[in-house]
Amino acid sequence: MYPWMPEAAVNSWTFAAFRGGRLHKGLDIVCSDGSTVYAPFDVTLHGKVTVYTDPNKAAINNGINLSGAGLCFKLFYVRPDKTSGSLKKGEKIGTMLPMQTVYPGITSHIHVQMCDKSDPTGYF
Repeated sequence: MYPWMPEAAVNSWTFAAFRGGRLHKGLDIVCSDGSTVYAPFDVTLHGKVTVYTDPNKAAINNGINLSGAGLCFKLFYVRPDKTSGSLKKGEKIGTMLPMQTVYPGITSHIHVQMCDKSDPTGYF
């Protein structure tokens, strides 16, 4: 478990795994719908992320660009409380979106993707 995301655990959806015929370019962290998501370290917020172009996925079409600790990364499926400024480690970033409304039965998760699409696993 991670102190910055107490309700979460890294699952088996690893970086570079093939899923549905496409390459998975991030790390998925199990997180219950509606959970609070906290800053893993001091971060700067760099705007909203649009995850999908499909209007049927509007309920989970949100995320945030962040940087901090020498890293640039994105969190998908999070409704950020704000999209600019900075947060200290442990402060609330936002809320996990309702994955179950779009993908019933899936393990709800936050997708972590590095800006350069490198493997984030070593940071978790």
